Amino acid sequence: MQISSRFTIAIQLLTCIEVYKGDSQVNSEFISYSVGTNPVIIRKIFGQLKAAGIINVQRGGNGGVSLAVPADKITLYDIYRAVDSVEAEGLFRFHENPSAKCAVGRNMHSVMDGRLKKIQGTLEKEMSSMLLSDVIIDMRYIIENEQVK
Repeated sequence: MQISSRFTIAIQLLTCIEVYKGDSQVNSEFISYSVGTNPVIIRKIFGQLKAAGIINVQRGGNGGVSLAVPADKITLYDIYRAVDSVEAEGLFRFHENPSAKCAVGRNMHSVMDGRLKKIQGTLEKEMSSMLLSDVIIDMRYIIENEQVK
């Protein structure tokens, strides 16, 4: 599969933006601490999310990041498409040189292509039904109950 960690990092950083807005200046340094990665990676993902119209980025001392649209209008599929562009061949990739001399090797695409497209379509449909706002609600609930203990 070709889904990279950029997808889950993007969900985490978008969740941080909403959970911490008003309490902290949410920027690449802040989010890189939460994610446990280099701020350069966070800034790259910021650029991808900004290009997709999901976030606004303000540079400078009072800068920070905010959602460009409400969290209940952002699906996990929107985030996925913004940061994990799937190449033309789709989510699944075949190895480069199956043997044309082998009956299985030369026919594997014919047997699997439709199945793999169906799997990808199902994944994308499920991701389209899940909202960032639900992730944020669940996170706030966990954080609030964690602090009670």
